[in-house]
Amino acid sequence: MGLVFSILVLVLMIGALIDIITRRDDQVKHLPKVFWVILVIILPLAGSLIWFLVGREYDGEGIRLPRPRERRADPPAAATPPPPSDTRSTEQQIADLDREIEEWRLRAEIEKRKKQQGEEGAR
Repeated sequence: MGLVFSILVLVLMIGALIDIITRRDDQVKHLPKVFWVILVIILPLAGSLIWFLVGREYDGEGIRLPRPRERRADPPAAATPPPPSDTRSTEQQIADLDREIEEWRLRAEIEKRKKQQGEEGAR
């Protein structure tokens, strides 16, 4: 029984803290928000009950859960390019890089030999 009561007080306290923090300053009555937070933390049960009874401004509709904040619209999909889709495995990518490195090495060797042949022919 004591554990259930403790959990309920904790849930009530967390709910009150979230409600206090998410309220606009003009929706908080009698004390500044900081003092309400301190009161709820120091006296979880009494502070939470006092908050919900006299601390918050209620609309004519009565008690409502706070609305979640609206998220910003994501930029259109066309504005961001799609991520590259390389379906090769890591081993395949490494093997391709090794082949490319070998190809560049061979091209450099061919260029080097052409220069040597050109210098020998000029002599």
